[in-house]
Amino acid sequence: MSTTKKAKSALISVFHKDGLEAIVKELDKLGITIYSTGGTEKFISNLGINVVPVEDLTSYPSILGGRVKTLHPKVFGGILNRRDNKGDIEQIKEFEIPEIDIVIVDLYPFEKTVASDTNEQDIIEKIDIGGISLIRAAAKNFKDVICVSSMNQYDEFLNILSENNGEITLENRKKFATKTFAISSHYDTAIFKYLNQDIGANEFRESFDKVSTLRYGENPHQKGYFFGDIEKLFDKLHGKELSYNNLLDVDAAVNLMNEFKTDAPTFAILKHNNACGLAQRDTIYQAYVDALAGDPQSAFGGVLIANTKIDSATAEEIHKLFCEVVIAPEYDKEAIEILKGKKNRIILIQKTIDLPQSNYRTSLNGVLSQEKDRITDEKSHLTQATKLHPSENEVQDLLFAAKICKNTKSNTIVLVKNKQLCASGTGQTSRVDALNQAIIKANHFNFDLEGAVMASDAFFPFPDCVEIADNAGISSVIQPGGSIKDQLSIDYCDNHNMSMVFTGIRHFKH
Repeated sequence: MSTTKKAKSALISVFHKDGLEAIVKELDKLGITIYSTGGTEKFISNLGINVVPVEDLTSYPSILGGRVKTLHPKVFGGILNRRDNKGDIEQIKEFEIPEIDIVIVDLYPFEKTVASDTNEQDIIEKIDIGGISLIRAAAKNFKDVICVSSMNQYDEFLNILSENNGEITLENRKKFATKTFAISSHYDTAIFKYLNQDIGANEFRESFDKVSTLRYGENPHQKGYFFGDIEKLFDKLHGKELSYNNLLDVDAAVNLMNEFKTDAPTFAILKHNNACGLAQRDTIYQAYVDALAGDPQSAFGGVLIANTKIDSATAEEIHKLFCEVVIAPEYDKEAIEILKGKKNRIILIQKTIDLPQSNYRTSLNGVLSQEKDRITDEKSHLTQATKLHPSENEVQDLLFAAKICKNTKSNTIVLVKNKQLCASGTGQTSRVDALNQAIIKANHFNFDLEGAVMASDAFFPFPDCVEIADNAGISSVIQPGGSIKDQLSIDYCDNHNMSMVFTGIRHFKH
């Protein structure tokens, strides 16, 4: 028995009518009976095409302000009946139910309504009931029915109709059914997340309706995908497609620069999700020059980000460096042309949007989810731990270092002087190793650590780190505190003319 079926009837009820006209005309040309209701029925009728109102089929009007229009056995029986089932065939004949072979139904724009309207009743009314039921029914019965559940499928469906004289293969019906269930599950997730904002049910539901296939994953032998709409966050001006690793670095860069978004001109250079250079200056040009000085070796192939406009002078300096990605809120016109000098260099304009407030990742056979670390250490958070107080300049450097530390892989130590990252120890199994790594690196790039400050993402259980820091010339320390042996580090600082402040907030990042 052939699995290709010639369509004889279609039910159409859509919110979005762009692109629908060509389909309706093709259905009419093929002699396919069209059933419709409401605004869609009027749209089709105005095209001069015969259309059967659903109310004529059901002998029931649209009721409850349009909430109930298609929820009727004569509609769902027409969709769900199994064409090869003797009992189904007898019943639809008995109850005079016409078979429906094509269902073209989209859903009320719930997410767009949530984004643009704060009135709860308006939002609730955009929870689709009839539409979601129709497309699920049609998709369930894909052996006999094709379901077109998004205007994004109109062109493909029109081609299927016109090229095959109304005959539709099982492969296409199943393909469209799969998309329908993706749409319906995404829709339900959006509704759950809206309602759950006030309730806070401990349930994990996430869905993205846009996917980009990446060149590969973390390594060339791994497949990679990005689920989400990157265009909401960036305008891409130039360059190759963002890779899996690019996206991880860009994510780290955006989160780091969010700490400085309202500050003086600040420039950061990242590699493998960690800052290898960062500086804040009176001009973005000088901020870049001093950020690069932090580690010009690691900057090769890095991701660059600024918190303000990149001008042509800065672009000229950047152009001397091989870098994968440059991000800024805006650019001078000349700066863009300069940066385009490398054909693969990715140039992004960052838009102002709200980023997700939670993090999640796969772990073992499940998912770990947590609130984002939204706390930025501020002066009001600081508790004086030592007799000696840091100077005002040191306080500014300490807070600057803490912002970097929060966004660096643990265990980490960050060294800063005059709002310039001198060096950091990143992702070490020992805090002592992280500090030694930072000091060696700072010395390698000829930084004078005399009077520099140190930030730690977690407390010091022993005084070894403050002792090593003291011997390197570091004068002030910021850390969460909270160790039962805090006093050992405090005593060392008091005895060696060092200042130390506690934030009370740990910033692990794994």
